[in-house]
Amino acid sequence: MAIPDYQTCMLPFLSHLTDGNEHSLRETEEALAEKFGLTPAERAELLPSGQQGIFKNRIGWARTYLKKAGLIEAPKRAIFKITARGQDVLSSKPTRIDSKYLEQWPEFIEFRDFSKDGAASSKLPQPAQTFSTPEEAIEQAYQGLREQLAQELLAKILSCSPIFFEQLVVELLVKMGYGGSRKDAGERIGQTGDGGIDGIIKEDRLGLDAIFIQAKRWQGSVGRPEIQKFVGALQGQRARKGVFITTSFYTVDATDYASRIDTKVVLIDGKQLAALMMDFDVGVAASAAYVVKRIDSDYFEDM
Repeated sequence: MAIPDYQTCMLPFLSHLTDGNEHSLRETEEALAEKFGLTPAERAELLPSGQQGIFKNRIGWARTYLKKAGLIEAPKRAIFKITARGQDVLSSKPTRIDSKYLEQWPEFIEFRDFSKDGAASSKLPQPAQTFSTPEEAIEQAYQGLREQLAQELLAKILSCSPIFFEQLVVELLVKMGYGGSRKDAGERIGQTGDGGIDGIIKEDRLGLDAIFIQAKRWQGSVGRPEIQKFVGALQGQRARKGVFITTSFYTVDATDYASRIDTKVVLIDGKQLAALMMDFDVGVAASAAYVVKRIDSDYFEDM
């Protein structure tokens, strides 16, 4: 099954604590993963940032909302047990516990709608309207901004000259750690005159190996014949490695061919190109930065 959202996790989380004993968050996560029948791959699936597991994040937020509603308590760090209120809730046999259900307790509403210094209410994402955890909502918005920027980058590249695109490719590869200096890296870009090869760049600062480049500003798909031409050009140079970069995309036949040949050829499509430009700050500038903080448990441990 798909990974359950954090609200769906609330009732099973509370039910796992029904014996009144103390349970660790890790133990509860294991029990719920088994209850939901999650595969190892689903349990290992990460948020887009790669910093935390999706299921772990959702279990964590289910715990937070149950605790803020007074249904569970934490006698020790990462250890939880059900409260008398929580037992009463289970005895009423609810079919589902979600944020709407938790609104019957004022402390939960206070937590959800907390305000600071009398300023306008600073609310958490409304659980009644979304099944995403706060981290997921932030990351979804972030990914949306990246996708929009990627489209703008590709449109801008297509409006530039072929020479500028070749220079951009060099700049990107240098930022990624290839070629040493930009001057050395781009010395032969656009000057090889060999059909199928647009340039050569050092693999490392010492130039122990060379990488041959093909850079094409295309809008249509790149098929197998174009990759075959590039591979033929590589073989003519006795080259072992090549990178084919395009602003468009590759056909299935092209990617399959590149994966089966002895010559190492890396295919970078428009989507990957834009992502690399954003990751290595090529053609983009920071607009704003946000830092998500958490409690430093070690700081409070001896207090």
